[in-house]
Amino acid sequence: MKAVVLYDKSDKSVEIRDVPVPAIGPEECLVEVKYCGICGSEPHMYHGQLTLLARPPVVLGHEWSGEIVEVGERVEGFAVGDRVTCETAAETCGVCALCRSGSYNVCPERRAFGFAVDGAFTRYVRARHHRLHHIPEGVTYEAAAMTEPICVAYNAVAEKSRIRPGDVVAIIGPGPVGLFALQVARLSGAGSIVVTGTKRDRARLELATKLGADIVVDVSEQNPVEVIRELGDGLGAHLVVDAAGVPPAIQQSLQIVRQNGQVTKVGWSLQPVNLTLDEIVAKVVTYQGAFSHTWTTWETCLELMRQGSVDTASLISEVWPITRWEEAFHRLEAMGAHKILLYPID
Repeated sequence: MKAVVLYDKSDKSVEIRDVPVPAIGPEECLVEVKYCGICGSEPHMYHGQLTLLARPPVVLGHEWSGEIVEVGERVEGFAVGDRVTCETAAETCGVCALCRSGSYNVCPERRAFGFAVDGAFTRYVRARHHRLHHIPEGVTYEAAAMTEPICVAYNAVAEKSRIRPGDVVAIIGPGPVGLFALQVARLSGAGSIVVTGTKRDRARLELATKLGADIVVDVSEQNPVEVIRELGDGLGAHLVVDAAGVPPAIQQSLQIVRQNGQVTKVGWSLQPVNLTLDEIVAKVVTYQGAFSHTWTTWETCLELMRQGSVDTASLISEVWPITRWEEAFHRLEAMGAHKILLYPID
């Protein structure tokens, strides 16, 4: 079967290869992939970046949906023909304190689909039934392939952060995670939601307005500090969600957060941070990271999708075969799309 494979950690070490259909173990299912979304991490890996956790050769892709075509002898709760989506934590140790307490998403031995375990830019994926979730009736395969970034946003906003009704929430970075964070913040009772981006984010900022942002700020034209201080009591944002992660976003988050406020960083960056963090002390700011998700996050987000409470369709720009993976990577890097889904070919 055809697959998009990362075969080395060097620049442009990705290509289409023929790989065998995986054999499943007694607690695994074989799933025929319907769609797999492209995450921002994959173009980075194509350029030899964000490969610390990668173990090439490996099939890329971790945002996927599909149909079960084979089940192992000890699989419970799933059967051939079931529509499913899957968490990214393909393998964890299961015995460390983090796994035993439910925080397996940060298990030191965690190995993720598309990084260290073959992912879903192909026809078939094998997955442990513990990580699979049934797709609710009424949720399409296309929408279900967006569950993972929704869960990342939900974990950051609803689980790791605190929002009280009427709070001012600022979201830095209108990519898919930022746009889903906007929707979760609105569901959580936020009062005013401000989304900031750069000139290159113009189309994404327009989409943020459609999805419920009260104010969008192009930082090349407006000072977000001044905009946010015009809201509420003028002290700044109660919560800042940094979905960009780069040093300018870190600095911006510390400028716009209020005293006793929160900053939740969910965006990644390889760039060195050459700035003072003393504002965390001066403002008594709670600064934290948010990473990945767990079983309960997935079940909650799938229910929100079933209810129609989260808009996925507006974020899907293109649906292409995996043979167009490189064109899709370049289109996303050029900000020409919000989210591109790939589907397998024979």
